[in-house]
Amino acid sequence: MNHIVTVQDAVTAFADFMEPTAAELDAIELEMPAILADVALIDAQIATLDRTPSELDARRVRRARRRALTARRDLANQGGTDASVVA
Repeated sequence: MNHIVTVQDAVTAFADFMEPTAAELDAIELEMPAILADVALIDAQIATLDRTPSELDARRVRRARRRALTARRDLANQGGTDASVVA
């Protein structure tokens, strides 16, 4: 059995330019609390999609929204102190 593959994929699959740089990894690490808070908010919202939200669901969404806003605020406040942060 012959497999057909494009030569381009085989050549560029492991190219150095496709990897994130150290600065990009540092920026992702800096934003990780905000990313995780956003994921928790989306999880809370998804949990309420297929049913009528109970009071517990509403509290969970509000709490997740507050955490996401707090994480974004903290990220914005840190951004002014470090000139190497990519916005």
